[in-house]
Amino acid sequence: METLFDNLHQTQKPLAERMRPQVLSEFVGQQHLLAEGKLLRRLIKAGRVPSVIFFGPPGTGKTTLAQIIADSSNAKFVKINAVSTGVAEVKAMMQQAKADFEISGKKTYLLLDECHRWNKAQSDSLLGALEAGYLLLIGCTTENPSFSMTRAIVSRCTVFEFKRLNENDIKNVLKRALEAPQGLRDYRMKVDDSALNYFAKACGGDVRSALNGLELCAITSKPNQDGVIVVDQNTAAECLQQKALNLDETLYYHILSAFCKSLRGSDVTAALYYANRLIAAGMQPQIIARRLMAHASEDVGIADPQAMLQACAALYALDNLGMPEGNLALTQAIIYVCQAPKDNRVVVAMERAKDDALNHADDRIPEYLKNHTAASKDYKYPHDFGGYVEQQYLPDSLKDRKYFDDKK
Repeated sequence: METLFDNLHQTQKPLAERMRPQVLSEFVGQQHLLAEGKLLRRLIKAGRVPSVIFFGPPGTGKTTLAQIIADSSNAKFVKINAVSTGVAEVKAMMQQAKADFEISGKKTYLLLDECHRWNKAQSDSLLGALEAGYLLLIGCTTENPSFSMTRAIVSRCTVFEFKRLNENDIKNVLKRALEAPQGLRDYRMKVDDSALNYFAKACGGDVRSALNGLELCAITSKPNQDGVIVVDQNTAAECLQQKALNLDETLYYHILSAFCKSLRGSDVTAALYYANRLIAAGMQPQIIARRLMAHASEDVGIADPQAMLQACAALYALDNLGMPEGNLALTQAIIYVCQAPKDNRVVVAMERAKDDALNHADDRIPEYLKNHTAASKDYKYPHDFGGYVEQQYLPDSLKDRKYFDDKK
């Protein structure tokens, strides 16, 4: 039975928690996984979700979807955080899951947040239960499990990658929060389009960050004479603790395009001007560094591989030094990429390979390249021939293809 204290506790929760979707129809984003006909949606609808790992950026719905799966299944569930749970607690939970399965036939879902934080001993303690089938894991992590988790666990799970929400998804969530009784309806807020657009763009696809910013607007802004809290772009920027981008959307993309073309055109002065114009207008310098990384491969590539290292170092410096010092490393990297010799063979090779991979996906691999077949004895081990030996590696249909021109 719900009590007064339950209601009080609910109202004290952060807005992002109060607006957390309860059923699949309320869930926003991840259409590459949840659109009609997609594997994960079919598994959820059938109530047959196996052990899975959800990984992706913060605020993209990993924990929410895990909770929806557990709530919609005919199974028990236990939620723990990898940071605060030891091996002894896990073993006790597994013993209970086994007993429940033997008595009622119900499996137990283990919702494990921050699953990449478990060490090998903690991870290995789950293996027996996963193998027996009475325990199903739903792990949530911001780290790629292929690198951050033990192979034994990953091999027993289906991995789904979550992506940042797009701007329309973010705006839809914010509008729902403004109208929902468990959201901000009682605050009588009027959020103009520029503020909504700013929240959607500046939160970087993290819906939790956008909702936190909107809630700060509600609880710190004074109502006008009509009792309405008016939120404009500057208020939104202040509550997200970022400077509002002082550019309209068209000019923003024009300047960003001019920056990219200046890099490609080896014009140091123009590239630095456009980069600093974007920073002065409120753009996070990390965005510029990420664009620089892309151009270090697309426009410089193999002609000077150090360009990519310079761009990556600039992003690292910005993340760890902040501004204004981080701008020194960013400026250095921009100068380096501009002055480096230009070569687009990397992007040309990538596009050619992608095209063949899509159009020749079923072509037969040469028998001697396959894993442990009778024909493996025909494989020529290059080191037995001084490091290189002529040999066909591509399928017969592609044997004369050449993606990368190494004679330039």
